[in-house]
Amino acid sequence: MADTIYVLNGPNLNLLGMREPEIYGTDTLDDIAGGLDDRARELGLQIDFRQSNHEGHLIDWLHEAQATGAKAVLLNAGALTHTSLALYDAIRSIRTPVIEVHLSNPAAREAYRHHSYVGMAAKGTIAGFGAQSYALALEAAARL
Repeated sequence: MADTIYVLNGPNLNLLGMREPEIYGTDTLDDIAGGLDDRARELGLQIDFRQSNHEGHLIDWLHEAQATGAKAVLLNAGALTHTSLALYDAIRSIRTPVIEVHLSNPAAREAYRHHSYVGMAAKGTIAGFGAQSYALALEAAARL
């Protein structure tokens, strides 16, 4: 059985492709999932791709990733990145490595986006490469 990588997406990411394409691009979340699934198979991995607009779901899924023995988690927490101590605690509470992912570069955006609770707890961060950020994070996860 192939190692599983959880790919967790937070609030408003279900609107990708429609929401501010000048910032987030025109790829939909389904487009990203399809590309990742193809690359994961090439790497001998499986993807478990999910999205929720609810913080508690993301926390439950982080716990599930550890309980199921996932190899890693790619987490795009959206705006929760900058506000959620609960996600910080959840990431710190599990042994499964978490890689923070962002389509845009938060450091090059509004000042309130410069602080990342997720990044403070994550193994690493990949940001600013649009949909390619997910593929780069998958490559990193494959090498953990």
